[in-house]
Amino acid sequence: MIKNYPFYIKAPVILLGLVITVFILSTLRDVLVPLAFATLIAILLNPLTVRIERFVPKIVAIILAMLIALLFIAGLAYFLSSQIAHFFDNVEAMKQKFSELLVIIQTWLERTFGIATQKQVQMVKEAANNSKALVGQTLSGALGILSVIFLIPVYTFLIMLYKTLILNFLYEVFSEENQKKVGEILSETKAAIQSYIIGLLIETGIVAVMNSSALLILGVPNAILIGVIGAILNLLPYIGGIIAIALPVLMATLTSDGFTTQLLIIASYALIQFIDNNILVPRIVSSKVQINALISIVIVLLGAALWGVPGMFLSIPFIAVLKIIFDRIEGLKPWGKLLGDTIPTEHMGQLKRMRRRRSVAAVK
Repeated sequence: MIKNYPFYIKAPVILLGLVITVFILSTLRDVLVPLAFATLIAILLNPLTVRIERFVPKIVAIILAMLIALLFIAGLAYFLSSQIAHFFDNVEAMKQKFSELLVIIQTWLERTFGIATQKQVQMVKEAANNSKALVGQTLSGALGILSVIFLIPVYTFLIMLYKTLILNFLYEVFSEENQKKVGEILSETKAAIQSYIIGLLIETGIVAVMNSSALLILGVPNAILIGVIGAILNLLPYIGGIIAIALPVLMATLTSDGFTTQLLIIASYALIQFIDNNILVPRIVSSKVQINALISIVIVLLGAALWGVPGMFLSIPFIAVLKIIFDRIEGLKPWGKLLGDTIPTEHMGQLKRMRRRRSVAAVK
């Protein structure tokens, strides 16, 4: 017999469950963060592994797929490191210009808002300490650096090796009448994550080329490095785009006089964002799961508060998986609609009729 408990009983139970879940996720951060990244990488490499497995044993196919991914990452790291080396060519001139600019800003703030210079320095130090605390969550504990070097590759290999065992467990843990629904959820989750990640990689590459080209045309130093960093930051919805624009504007301010270049950078990045949001994302990313802007911003901020910088990148795939699950379970469908970007219209007519009745009643 199914009991329908009242809301005032269900709400505290749900809230308690959320508190316990957040506490566990925060406490086991050093173990769960590399496991989450490894799961995403394993899902991404699965199609390549399946193709290679046609010619060689499974273990060899997994190792080859991971080596291909490692070579790609090593090539990207070498490219970025070579660009970073050029960044320090004009560092002394940028330091001098930054010091002059800092004095001008401090003087303006003191005259306009009455904030003393010492108070400004204290506020900057507090903001820097908060930023260090956020980044520190990424490498906290002894497992922080170890997770990047050792745990993620090991987790990825073992997840791909025991893929069949994990899938069988997920099927058998539910009753037979729900196995079809579980299969649909797993299939859609895998397809959505693969489409999301591959689409993002392609989108990031195109945005990096457009950013770098625009900055090279405008004569901004270290244009390629800043353009690539901006494209990577663009992976963070809305928040990353703002930081991506701030970096070249700051570089132009430190290396050139006037504000013409800065205005042209803002205009160029605005055009690139328009192309990205209206052409690249709908056609290239093409994920079946669309998350609305409000939820995207909130979940990115919550991910940063919970797991630091890795949490910001993991939050969107995580909420996409939740939406797939919610859309497949009858009692959770309203939550799936809340996460999506489709605005329902089926109840608008009822709301309008209710308003008309109230207005007529008020007139009478």
